[in-house]
Formats: sequence, structure tokens, C-alpha cells
Amino acid sequence: RVLIVGAGETGTLLAREMIRHPEAGMKPVGYLDDDSNKRDRTFVGFPVLGALDDLPAVVKRRQVDEVLIAMPSASGSVVRKVVDLAQKADVRYRIIPGIYEILSEKVSISQIREVDVEDLLRRAPVQLDMQPIAEYLDDQVVLVTGAAGTIGSEIVRQVTRFNPRKLILIDHNENALYMMHLHLQRTYPYLDFLPLVADIQRPEKLDRIFQRQTPDVIFHAAAHKHVPFMDLNPDEAILNNVFGTRNMLDMALRYRVERFVNISTDKAVRPSSVMGASKRLAEYLVTQTASRVNGSRNAFVSVRFGNVLGSNGSVIPIFKEQIRQGGPVTVTHPDMTRYFMSVPEATQLVLQAGSFGKNGAIYILDMGDPVRIVDLAYDLIRLSGLEPGEDIPIEFIGKRPGEKLYEELRYEDEHPDESDHEKILVVRPQPLPEDFNDHLEALLIAARMSDPVRIREMLCSMIPAYEAQAEIAYAY
Repeated sequence: RVLIVGAGETGTLLAREMIRHPEAGMKPVGYLDDDSNKRDRTFVGFPVLGALDDLPAVVKRRQVDEVLIAMPSASGSVVRKVVDLAQKADVRYRIIPGIYEILSEKVSISQIREVDVEDLLRRAPVQLDMQPIAEYLDDQVVLVTGAAGTIGSEIVRQVTRFNPRKLILIDHNENALYMMHLHLQRTYPYLDFLPLVADIQRPEKLDRIFQRQTPDVIFHAAAHKHVPFMDLNPDEAILNNVFGTRNMLDMALRYRVERFVNISTDKAVRPSSVMGASKRLAEYLVTQTASRVNGSRNAFVSVRFGNVLGSNGSVIPIFKEQIRQGGPVTVTHPDMTRYFMSVPEATQLVLQAGSFGKNGAIYILDMGDPVRIVDLAYDLIRLSGLEPGEDIPIEFIGKRPGEKLYEELRYEDEHPDESDHEKILVVRPQPLPEDFNDHLEALLIAARMSDPVRIREMLCSMIPAYEAQAEIAYAY
């Protein structure tokens, strides 16, 4: 016996699906909805039984077995309210994914899943201006680096909506790329996908790819991103994130790519890690290349945003695994905060930013308010049906190499202007550091020689705001 929260289009579609598929064993008893105009009305033969606050009473009175949250556009605070009421009523609860997840798919029973922390942090859906996105993606050859990663794969999924002529997927993770390609072939059989196992650190391979495929648009998402790991392996961060980006920019210039969108990070702002510093240098390289681009249709830009929820190796999957193992859940510091955004929301805004065409710009996504990491831990433990401290202990283990207590989205002297979208700001890039090219070549030599001490010295000289952490005991 299922109580559907939300008597809108999604809720009524699900009620129809339950009637159409009795083998699923789900029988609607009615709806809850805060819209007073729906009170005491019937939809698909089932009544609206009250408002959200009536959940515990309706569950008891109607002998409800499960509460189903069917409000894809509802904010995270509304989802949290329903979850809290369901937990107090001691009834099972599940959810239909947010609007970003079901954007191009039909709503069905098969999409019902457990409530996750992403749902509790959900924000109002972004309204995209589709026309300018379609204008630069329709019938184009689109190349995505890091295509099998969290951001890259979602960029691919979002680009499929805009009828590209071909999608070139570059990644050096063979297995992830293979599985992704199988999924894409099955889901979008009418589109042309070209998966290529390639390393952006190899310009000779990239040159052959560009010569044969001549891409029109590039989304550059390939990067080493794990902050503590990259502080311990700075040569790899520099070779991949800095010089891999330079290779891609060189190819884009040589083969006259019209649009180049570099995926950056809030960790590039006053970086305290090698990873953040490497991404700041990547921003510099995009700025430098943009100054060499000719043509009104050409735009080389960076898009800067914070953490994405549930990405590979991020804190949420780690917390989930720790909870599965019975704890403890390890948090670095009680005051540690981060900006979070869902993967689909971030990538949709990346596509929108790419449509603006302001050559050399850095676009900053509106990340909302920062979230305390320890609060995420509490939420995940409670969503698992357990209590923090009692069932699952939480341990504070101290900051790791390169970590800051909080991140920033822009420098103080980066004065943001509004863009054509309310969720995206634009800043003018700062002038490149003096002797940038000479320092860049010295940095390349240090990285190729795997000299971590020299790499840190070069980063300090190239990025005045770089706040290098205490000396690290390197293994090489």
C-alpha cells in the first residue's frame, strides 16, 4: 500500500503505472500535496488525503506500507521534511529521481530508488536557454576528454540532446570507456560515438585524432583531481593537468576548433594544493590561448565550480562504504565545508556557459551555500536507518595534505559580472604572471624529472596566491 507524496504530473503518472503493472505489487492508496487547490480532489481514481504535514496520521489511518516521494522539482528542504515525517511514522520511503536525472527519460516504476543525500541537497531546477546551446552543438563534431569520468560522461549524456553529428570520447581508462560506450550504443543507437583510448599527455596521438576527426567543439574534463594524492605525486598532476591541457589547446588552435570549454574548479582559487595550482595554471593557459584566437565565432573559456555530489572518489561514496562496514565514518575537521552541486546541474550549466561565446572568459557557477562535511555524514548515517554516534561512530582525523577548511569560487580582485543566465557569473581573467612562458618550461623540466621540491618552488613563483602546505615527506 503506497502513499504518493505529490499529486502532480509525476505522481499521477506513477499511479497509472502501478495500475498498469499489478505484478509490481504496488497499490496506491492516495496522495499528499500542499497545494490547497488539490485538496479533496481525485486523480486517476485516488484521493488527495491531506498535506505533507498529515503524513504520520495518514500512514496510520490508511495502513500505508511505503511512502513514495514523487516531486522531481521539489527542493531539498521539502524532500528532507518528507523523509523526517516518514522516519517518525516508522514507514519505508523511496523517491523518484530529481528532474535532472529524468530529463530525457519517461517516468516509470523502474526509476523508483532509495532516498540519497543528493535528494536532501537538491536545488530548484535550472531553466536553460536551449536555443544558443543548440546553435553551437547541433550537427557538430564534439570531443570530450575524460569522457568516462563523472563530469565527462554526464557532458556526453547532455550533449546527446542537441543532435551532434559525432561524439568523440577520449579517456585513458579503458574499462570505464568500454562500459560507457556499450551503454551509449544501447541508449542512443541513432548517434555516432567514437571511443578512443588516449592520453592527453601524448601530443602525437592527439594530432592524429584531430587530423582525422577535425572536432568543432571541445569539452576538456580530463584531469587528475584527488587533492592529497596529487600533493604526494605532484609531477603527475603537472604533466596531466597543465601540460595535457596545453596539448589540447595547441591542437584546438592548430585545427581551428570553434569552441573550447575547460572544466576548472574552486580549488584553483588561492590554491593550497598542487591539484588546485595545476588547475589555476590550466586557466592561465586557456586565457593565453584565447588571446591568439581569431574569429567572431571562436571562444576559449574556463568554467569554474565546486564539488559534484557522488563523483568518483568523492566524500559521499567513501562515507557510504564506511557505513556499510559499520563505521567509523572519518571526517577531517568539524568545520570543514564545501560547495556541492549535482552532476547533471553542473554539466547543464557548463553547456550553457559554453554557448555565451565570450572568448577568454572564466565563468563561475552559482553553487549556493556551502555545506558542512560532518552534516553530510549525519545525513548519510540517518538515511541508512542508523543513528550517528550510537550505531555508527564519527571520527575526526585532521586535514590531509593540500586541504583547506573552506573553498572559494573567485579571487577578491575578480569582479564578477552577470551573464545571460542567472546561475552563471563571468569574470575577466587576471593578467598572466610575469615570465609565464619561461617559468612554464622550467616547470615542465621539473615535472619530467619527477622533482617534487622543484615543482613546489616553481608553483610558488608562478602563482602568487599559492599557499603551499607544510613540507611533505615524498617517496621519490
